[in-house]
Amino acid sequence: MKIHDISLPVYEKMVGWPMDPKVKLRLKSKIESGAPCNLTKIVMSAHSGTHIDAPFHFIKKGKTVDRLPLEAFYGDAVVVELDSKDKINIRDLSALKLKGKKRVLFKTRNSSLWKNKKFIKDFVYFTEKSAEHLVKCGVKLVGIDYLSVEEYGNEKHPAHSVFLSAEVILLEGLNLLTVKPGNYTLCAFPLNLKGCDGAPVRAVLIEE
Repeated sequence: MKIHDISLPVYEKMVGWPMDPKVKLRLKSKIESGAPCNLTKIVMSAHSGTHIDAPFHFIKKGKTVDRLPLEAFYGDAVVVELDSKDKINIRDLSALKLKGKKRVLFKTRNSSLWKNKKFIKDFVYFTEKSAEHLVKCGVKLVGIDYLSVEEYGNEKHPAHSVFLSAEVILLEGLNLLTVKPGNYTLCAFPLNLKGCDGAPVRAVLIEE
């Protein structure tokens, strides 16, 4: 058995969504200063690094993280690799046999973007039609290898709206650079943040 860590490390100055709070990890109590223990204060967005989007992120009365079924975050998953330059469209998906697949992670050129220390606006995203196609296929969890499934700057948020209104869980901020396409077991449980629109995740793929 081999375990692939597909999560991003969380640290100060890590790449994040431009409008989100910056990650801060500060030792508020230090042994070297005479305290009995080290204690870190953490400031970050619920969507920092590798995270999930709950329906409540874009749907007014959508489910929050703590109301999502835990079964969704563990089980069979397939990693598919696409050579899309800018967006994932139906033509890209039509050759894939995804009907009946519950968890699908998309490996794109995005995974090579993590080497940049600054946010890159030109990442591969889902179109509204491709999101609708995946919903029709019965996919319940969609993973992508950058910080959003959405085209940067699209204020109508069509992909998020399609996925989350259908209660498809979005797993964003994956690093699939060293992962080969194929079948795996996904384990990606979010923090149990009551009433929250998203949550950090330590996502791994288990290869038997």
